[in-house]
Amino acid sequence: MSEVTQSSVTQATGKRKSAVARVRMTLGSGEIRVNGRSMDEYFPREALQIMIRTPFDKTETLGRYDIDATLNGGGVAGQAGALRHGISRAIEKLDGAQRATLKKAGFLTRDPRKKERKKYGQKGARARFQFSKR
Repeated sequence: MSEVTQSSVTQATGKRKSAVARVRMTLGSGEIRVNGRSMDEYFPREALQIMIRTPFDKTETLGRYDIDATLNGGGVAGQAGALRHGISRAIEKLDGAQRATLKKAGFLTRDPRKKERKKYGQKGARARFQFSKR
């Protein structure tokens, strides 16, 4: 593992659907702050908290870095996915040896799925108005 000085700050951006996460990562005690609040307060659902922590679990760096993230756009799940993507990219920037682990887990790939647009003459993207013969 490459040595990192105490004052080093790594910045990365993560995206998912229409959510964007700007992540600042420093050496610390493992505290994750999102938009000025603790992660547990911002993401009350346990499943989303686990999802956000998975890059640390895979790289065995849990409790080693402090995260300060700014999230914009999207919903709760999209923001959690964007934060995971940003954290993964920051870990890779800080320690290039972790790239293979993160890549294999699929955390460095931006999820390209987005909401499909509504089409004209239809109720939604794929749903049509009910057909009436008479």
